[in-house]
Amino acid sequence: MRPKKKISQTLLAKELGVSQALVSLALNGRSAGINPDTYKRIWDRAIALGYLPKGMRVESTPDSSRVRQIGYILRAPLRLYIPSTYFGHVQHGLHQELEAHGHRLVFLGAEDELTPEKLRSFLHPSNHLAGVVVLGEVARPFMDGLCKLTRRVVAVSARYQGLCHSVLGNEPEALTEIVRHLFNLGHQRIGWLGGNAALGRHDARLTALKAAMQPLGLALDPRYTIVLKQADRAEGAEAIHAMLKHARRKDFPTAFVTYNTQMAMGASLGLQREGWKVPGDISLASADVSRLSIEGTLRITGAGTSPDKLGEAAARLVMGEGAAAEGYTDLVLPAPLVVGNSTGPVR
Repeated sequence: MRPKKKISQTLLAKELGVSQALVSLALNGRSAGINPDTYKRIWDRAIALGYLPKGMRVESTPDSSRVRQIGYILRAPLRLYIPSTYFGHVQHGLHQELEAHGHRLVFLGAEDELTPEKLRSFLHPSNHLAGVVVLGEVARPFMDGLCKLTRRVVAVSARYQGLCHSVLGNEPEALTEIVRHLFNLGHQRIGWLGGNAALGRHDARLTALKAAMQPLGLALDPRYTIVLKQADRAEGAEAIHAMLKHARRKDFPTAFVTYNTQMAMGASLGLQREGWKVPGDISLASADVSRLSIEGTLRITGAGTSPDKLGEAAARLVMGEGAAAEGYTDLVLPAPLVVGNSTGPVR
């Protein structure tokens, strides 16, 4: 076999219609001041022709090292230094699956920290990012801007039809499982403690709860429905405290479904402070699952997709596994029931 013809920087510059000095800067990794499209065009053509600068390895070039790094973004107002049981485990599953395939996970920042200029900088070809995973629901304009910079974007726990891939838990299945579980325990008066009021995920869960109750002849009473801005333990305690002012009513709920396990835990602590027993006096169930569903003295009954599984699925999708050949894939994962000891029969 004849050896490949050596491709010089001069010939490459002539073929692309740029200066040899510009080609030299690009192939030595100096992207500052070079148009991103031109930088990428130089590298793409160089690699296609088998060009290898002296002293550089192929695996260190942008075209090959790019596929080994995946960025991730947190929805506002989440931060890395603020514990988030749910998305912390999504991130763990994402990291484990990417690492198993030789990829590296890189934190880009939170939605409200990333200006368009920062996004363009992070997604410059010299930074070698093969894709981005967004954890949680972000504003549509933010996602529009992100998807203009890269086509390989995966949203976790949110859907952006026709804009990017997404991975979600099956909310209708989860709430149906919870309602059936409570109904079988004798609960027919059920309340709702909601959080993250501005997110579509809250609306999806509340809508699914109402739909699950209807076939059983049950309905959600507005007096026993509350929706707060955030969805942590503090909001769970605040929500149940607001409900207890109605506790003397004969139609007061015997069970509450909460937006997430953090709110369920906060509600249980609030009930205990007021002398109520869980599940003896009131049962609590969560519209998702987390480690609180299987760990601790009080294990929260919930239904939903394991956050680790969401992360693993997002990793495979951002690497191109299971993605549609054309368009975008909306992957909906099963949401099984996990029974803890926060629910019990009606007294």
